Amino acid sequence: QHLIGPSSLHSSAIGPHALSILSYNVLLPNSQDGWWTYKMYNPPLSTQEQQKIATWNHRRDQIQKRLAQVQAGIVCLQEVAPDSFVEDFAFMQDLGYDECEMFKKGRFRPATFWKSAEYELVAPPVHKDRTLLTAFRPKHDGTDDGNARNWYVLNCHLQAGPEAPRRVRQINEGMRAVLTLARKLKEKEPEKNIPVIVCGDFNGGQECGAVQYLEQGFVDENFIEDGKPVSSGKKALPLAQPLTDVMSVPDHRPPPPTLVVAELISILVDQSNDAATTAYQDPELAPEILERLSHIFHRLSTATNDAGDAVMTTANVKEWLTIINGQVGRGSEFRAAAKLMTTSSKEDDTTMATKDEKELETERIELSEDGTLSLEAFQNVYWQELRQGKFWGIAHDLAVLGEVLPNVGNFEGRYDRLYCSAAVAPMAVMDFVSKDPCPNPLEPSDHLPIAAAFQIA
Repeated sequence: QHLIGPSSLHSSAIGPHALSILSYNVLLPNSQDGWWTYKMYNPPLSTQEQQKIATWNHRRDQIQKRLAQVQAGIVCLQEVAPDSFVEDFAFMQDLGYDECEMFKKGRFRPATFWKSAEYELVAPPVHKDRTLLTAFRPKHDGTDDGNARNWYVLNCHLQAGPEAPRRVRQINEGMRAVLTLARKLKEKEPEKNIPVIVCGDFNGGQECGAVQYLEQGFVDENFIEDGKPVSSGKKALPLAQPLTDVMSVPDHRPPPPTLVVAELISILVDQSNDAATTAYQDPELAPEILERLSHIFHRLSTATNDAGDAVMTTANVKEWLTIINGQVGRGSEFRAAAKLMTTSSKEDDTTMATKDEKELETERIELSEDGTLSLEAFQNVYWQELRQGKFWGIAHDLAVLGEVLPNVGNFEGRYDRLYCSAAVAPMAVMDFVSKDPCPNPLEPSDHLPIAAAFQIA
């Protein structure tokens, strides 16, 4: 059955011993963290009234409404915030999800919710590198009649950026954990027979090695992603057969994209010298963007150096930061500028790049009161933003500084995936669609959810 979301996948509709699941990268809740969420809306939210749609109160209500309409038995979320998790998702209790497990590490975590009246957890959850494994036994009418099977649900939020080998290691490690747990639970021939659901944000599409690993059953040193091998040797799926791409099962339509955002890379990244350049392979800012940044710089700068070149004073820098970030003292632009006001050489700050964003936010950094920022340094701030993949941030900053980028349509990618093992048969597949770039007034995340219902094959 092919459904257009939101539709109901309640247990009363799918029968005993079946399982329904919804997977959703909700975009980091900004009740306490994630102050920058408003910068991800395109076009920018220019008024206070418009900016209300970017608040967690509005976004939370949209998420709650959607989950209430679908009523999946298992809900796998990605990108929850640990510091505010209990408050952010208190509404899940109201929807009947009285049990949950949140991943133990990181600022952006997966979390799995279930209804204890419908599903029994049969083993302690297993935490691996950005994967969370839970094993359930469905109940019928609130009881276990002895015929129910164990279901293994792997909730993934694989590493973003130019980290293909790590993504492959993560999914391989997660799948091996599934088999290890199945053997511990004394499943019969688990390589062939266990019901497995793998879902979440893979941070890559069909070109992703982690996707190929599940769909082909292996990857090796010959598989190239972002210009590099994803593995030094063969990594094989520890099941007898590759997994089924559930969202591809309805073959009368192509699977819908789950990431629908404004197309920015083709505008921001210089591809004039090397058509193979990607956003992750040593990107440079396009000449048109450098020119726009030059216009902004010269509008803001009020001083010159000894050579007669225009420079931004500390007051100019504070004005710029207030316009783009609402205040001085937060954001990667602020941290880069504070460093570059003492050295204008073009360098990628690897020390900052290796730290957690939240650690950087809490470090005490101050602007030099007598420092200046050159044009080269100003452009370097955004070169660093480009290399960190913050395309939405650059587009927002340019827009609010008077250099609105042209609308060239949307980027659409199927980064969120839902797979099942050969022991499982999809009963219903639910598409969620958006023609407008996300997030937007109706979509509280840059990702769209995916959902399906399953029965034993």
